[in-house]
Amino acid sequence: MKLLSVNLGRAKPVPYTDQPDGVTGIDKQPADGPVRVTAPGPKGTGASGLAGDTVCDTRHHGGVDQAVYAMAREDMDDWERELGRPLPHGVFGENLTTTGVDVSGALIGERWRVGPDLLLEVTSGRIPCRTFQGHLGEERWVKRFMAKGAPGAYLRVIEPGEIRAGDPVEIVHRPAHEVTVALQFRAVTTERDLLPRLLAAGDALHAEALALARKYLAEQRD
Repeated sequence: MKLLSVNLGRAKPVPYTDQPDGVTGIDKQPADGPVRVTAPGPKGTGASGLAGDTVCDTRHHGGVDQAVYAMAREDMDDWERELGRPLPHGVFGENLTTTGVDVSGALIGERWRVGPDLLLEVTSGRIPCRTFQGHLGEERWVKRFMAKGAPGAYLRVIEPGEIRAGDPVEIVHRPAHEVTVALQFRAVTTERDLLPRLLAAGDALHAEALALARKYLAEQRD
């Protein structure tokens, strides 16, 4: 299990985003050298956890629970075959392109040691948006991405560190529950009846997903 690429984005103007300034950093490119990764601060003010990476719309992206976004190269290869075109590392807006890691099958709260120092914790799956669809240029992309159910994972930074392409990825902790990224993704997108099951992941879950699950359960009880 290792990193194939560490990807960084620069702000650029596009016609397909609702970000107030009309810019996005979704078009991420592989970094040539090492990249420092730290906790970026709370959502709304904190952006990316990777030095040199730009998050333009901090209303919906970045922050502690979305400091790093990882995507499995294996899932991207499936999309390559389906779409019939090459998908280079970073094209999904992912910071980390991995191989040998079941990213969407990871457990919420699972911890990864990346390189010698960086420790990350899985929080949730990535929710597709209009900007993602515009960037890929595929019709009905949001619905197709949700139907596939392999969203990749957002991670929070537990211990900062420096990483680069080729670094090993080691799963150093797996929590004692069955809430995977894929399950969490389905619960918050297409199968709301699954939301109560997310509570087993506790505070490791992305704060917004945890609040949504608690609200749904309270409404069902009422």
